[in-house]
Order: sequence, then C-alpha cells, then structure tokens
Amino acid sequence: MDGPSPLEQLRRRLALSVGDHAVFDGWTEAAVDSAAAQLEIDRAQARLAMPKRPAGMVDVYIECVDRELEQRLPPERLAALKIRERIRILVWTRLEIMGPAREAVRRATAILAMPQNLPLAARIAWRSADLMWRLAGDTSTDFNHYTKRMTLGAVYASTLLAWLDDTSDGWMDTAAFLDRRIDNVMQFEKWKAQWRRQEHVSISRFLGRLRYPPR
Repeated sequence: MDGPSPLEQLRRRLALSVGDHAVFDGWTEAAVDSAAAQLEIDRAQARLAMPKRPAGMVDVYIECVDRELEQRLPPERLAALKIRERIRILVWTRLEIMGPAREAVRRATAILAMPQNLPLAARIAWRSADLMWRLAGDTSTDFNHYTKRMTLGAVYASTLLAWLDDTSDGWMDTAAFLDRRIDNVMQFEKWKAQWRRQEHVSISRFLGRLRYPPR
C-alpha cells in the first residue's frame, strides 16, 4: 500500500505548527509562512501543501491532532484501562495537544460555525469521535456504533467550549466538567444496555407466544 504523497507528508509536518501560529496570524497564509519559517520549509511549497481557505486549514489541523492522538495513545496502551478512563484520557490528551493553539482553536470553532462550513464541521466531529472510540477499543457495528459517536461528539464539543473559557489552574474546571459529562455518558450506556435486555426478553416472549399460543 502506497504511503502519503510528498505533498501530504509536508502538510502533516506543517499542520500543528500552523495552528500554533494561527494564535497570532489567524487561519491565514501568514500562519503558513510563519510555520514554514520555523520548520525551515520553502514558503512556496508550504503554501502549496496547505489549503487556501481558513476552514480547510482548520480541517487539516484537526486531522493532525487526531493523528497525534493516535500516536500518543495507541489501543494497546489503553487496553488495561476501564472504558470510562479510556474516554477521559483520550479527550483530555486532545486538549493537551491543542493547548499551545488554544486561541487559534477558539477562532477555528467560529469558522466552523459559519453556515457554509456546517457540513464540514459535522464531518470533522464524526471523524474525531470515531477515532476516539476506535482507540478505546470499540468494535460495535449496530446502532450502538452511531449512538456512541454522537454521544461522545456532544461530550467533546461541550468540553471543548468549557476549555476555551477556562482560566483555572491546570484547567481544573474543565477536568471537573469532563468528569460530569462522562458520568452522563456512562449512565446513558447503562440505560441502553438495560433497554436492550428488556427488548430481548420482550421479543423472546412474543416469539414464544407465536410458537406456543395460550389455550
């Protein structure tokens, strides 16, 4: 299987640094130029590698955050943790990766909230939530596959907004917020499991009555 093209490799080298420089330069070519200078990459090549539109730059940046998360927390490293701990460390590590670019991330959320960018924002949110669940070891293929990702996407989005405004030491307020949201998710998953068991029993009884109708 072929690896990434030279242009894609260059884009991956640049993306996180572009995010760091977007704190001061915004999601513009100025940030790309600054990242290229820092990494000693030819400016023309850097501009060619990165998207021109701010939303495209944000997309590439978040994709590289996902890639960095996967490198830091491969499934085998998470395997010994309980599912709640896996989700928490995955969300928290994402915030740590983006920490140097927090103000740029704030601008990025505003860019993705523009009406013309909402479909892209939805794809990005799904992609990140899917990755986190896969790293956490999820292999579901039924409706759980979708509900888990939608739920985690909502948890991450609300935690991200709390983080952007957090002025507490070590982001303690965000940590507490995240813990509460994960508690909600675990309660929801518990309810789903109970509901599935009840539905299974109900269906089994129904089928049994069809096979053995009461006299």
